[in-house]
Amino acid sequence: MSSAKKDEDAKTGASNSSDELTVVVEELLNSLSNKFTTVSSEIFAKMDEMSRRLDSLEATLRANEEKAPGSPSKT
Repeated sequence: MSSAKKDEDAKTGASNSSDELTVVVEELLNSLSNKFTTVSSEIFAKMDEMSRRLDSLEATLRANEEKAPGSPSKT
Protein backbone atom coordinates (compact mmCIF):
# COMPACT_ATOMS: atom_id res chain seq x y z
CA MET A 1 0.00 0.00 0.00
CA SER A 2 1.38 3.42 -0.87
CA SER A 3 2.12 6.10 1.68
CA ALA A 4 -0.56 8.38 0.21
CA LYS A 5 -3.14 5.58 0.45
CA LYS A 6 -2.21 4.95 4.10
CA ASP A 7 -2.56 8.66 4.91
CA GLU A 8 -5.96 8.75 3.18
CA ASP A 9 -7.15 5.66 5.10
CA ALA A 10 -5.93 7.19 8.36
CA LYS A 11 -7.80 10.43 7.66
CA THR A 12 -10.95 8.51 6.72
CA GLY A 13 -10.69 6.45 9.90
CA ALA A 14 -10.16 9.56 11.99
CA SER A 15 -13.07 11.23 10.26
CA ASN A 16 -15.32 8.22 10.91
CA SER A 17 -14.24 8.12 14.55
CA SER A 18 -14.91 11.82 14.87
CA ASP A 19 -18.32 11.43 13.23
CA GLU A 20 -19.17 8.50 15.52
CA LEU A 21 -18.09 10.47 18.57
CA THR A 22 -20.21 13.41 17.46
CA VAL A 23 -23.24 11.15 17.06
CA VAL A 24 -22.70 9.54 20.46
CA VAL A 25 -22.29 12.93 22.17
CA GLU A 26 -25.41 14.30 20.46
CA GLU A 27 -27.41 11.25 21.54
CA LEU A 28 -26.13 11.64 25.09
CA LEU A 29 -27.05 15.34 25.15
CA ASN A 30 -30.51 14.60 23.75
CA SER A 31 -31.00 11.89 26.37
CA LEU A 32 -29.92 14.21 29.17
CA SER A 33 -32.15 16.97 27.84
CA ASN A 34 -35.14 14.62 27.74
CA LYS A 35 -34.44 13.42 31.28
CA PHE A 36 -34.10 17.00 32.50
CA THR A 37 -37.42 17.90 30.88
CA THR A 38 -39.10 14.89 32.46
CA VAL A 39 -37.71 15.64 35.91
CA SER A 40 -38.66 19.31 35.60
CA SER A 41 -42.22 18.37 34.67
CA GLU A 42 -42.43 15.96 37.60
CA ILE A 43 -41.13 18.60 40.01
CA PHE A 44 -43.65 21.18 38.76
CA ALA A 45 -46.47 18.64 39.05
CA LYS A 46 -45.46 17.85 42.65
CA MET A 47 -45.23 21.56 43.47
CA ASP A 48 -48.72 22.12 42.04
CA GLU A 49 -50.07 19.24 44.11
CA MET A 50 -48.40 20.60 47.25
CA SER A 51 -49.88 24.02 46.54
CA ARG A 52 -53.38 22.55 46.20
CA ARG A 53 -52.95 20.61 49.43
CA LEU A 54 -51.74 23.71 51.29
CA ASP A 55 -54.68 25.72 49.95
CA SER A 56 -57.04 23.01 51.15
CA LEU A 57 -55.37 22.92 54.56
CA GLU A 58 -55.59 26.70 54.90
CA ALA A 59 -59.27 26.64 53.94
CA THR A 60 -59.94 23.92 56.51
CA LEU A 61 -58.12 25.85 59.22
CA ARG A 62 -60.04 29.03 58.42
CA ALA A 63 -63.32 27.14 58.49
CA ASN A 64 -62.44 25.65 61.88
CA GLU A 65 -61.52 29.09 63.24
CA GLU A 66 -64.86 30.51 62.08
CA LYS A 67 -66.78 27.64 63.71
CA ALA A 68 -65.10 28.18 67.09
CA PRO A 69 -65.38 31.93 67.79
CA GLY A 70 -64.23 31.54 71.42
CA SER A 71 -60.88 30.05 70.45
CA PRO A 72 -57.77 32.20 70.59
CA SER A 73 -56.91 33.77 67.26
CA LYS A 74 -53.69 35.13 65.86
CA THR A 75 -53.18 38.88 65.87
